[in-house]
Amino acid sequence: MDGDGTRERKRGLRRRYKEVRSALGKDGRARRDAAIAGGVTRLPEYLAADTVLTYLSVGDEVDTRAIVRDAWARGKAVALPWCVPGTRRMRWFYVSSLDGLARSPFGVEEPVPDPAREVDPKAGSRALAIVPGLAFDERGYRMGYGGGFYDVFLAEFAGASVGLCREPQMSPVGALALDEHDVPVDVVVTEERVIRSQR
Repeated sequence: MDGDGTRERKRGLRRRYKEVRSALGKDGRARRDAAIAGGVTRLPEYLAADTVLTYLSVGDEVDTRAIVRDAWARGKAVALPWCVPGTRRMRWFYVSSLDGLARSPFGVEEPVPDPAREVDPKAGSRALAIVPGLAFDERGYRMGYGGGFYDVFLAEFAGASVGLCREPQMSPVGALALDEHDVPVDVVVTEERVIRSQR
């Protein structure tokens, strides 16, 4: 499909999945998110990881705060992303508290960049990345928000990657209008199952 056609299809899919997500309701999302967090924290990849690189959920995204708290309770390091202005790149910084974060232009709470607390995601395979998305399919491909940050990140990341998705936001394989630069995650966790991507 040509670039303009793909972009238009992606816009339509984003609208659709935002509507699906909204229709679940606050309580419905919270129940599903608690089950998703439980599934993540039982993964062998999570249990083996010494560092968890995660987004900090905002709005109707799958909540990640329970995962962050669990990681700290188990003695794991936690890092949050900082989006480099004018690029599609993220830098990651260790955090030991959710206090003192700064609101980004995207409305996301980010760490204040501190070179002494920076993580190199290309170094070390004992890191686990938690990846957001509006929708995922069973191959691990995702419908993001259009910024391209996570595709750039995943192309260089050395550890295991886990997508968080509620079941109603799972997409049929082949329906996500993929581009050649799209990078799948290794595992998708929903409130009902753990899906290891078959690629």
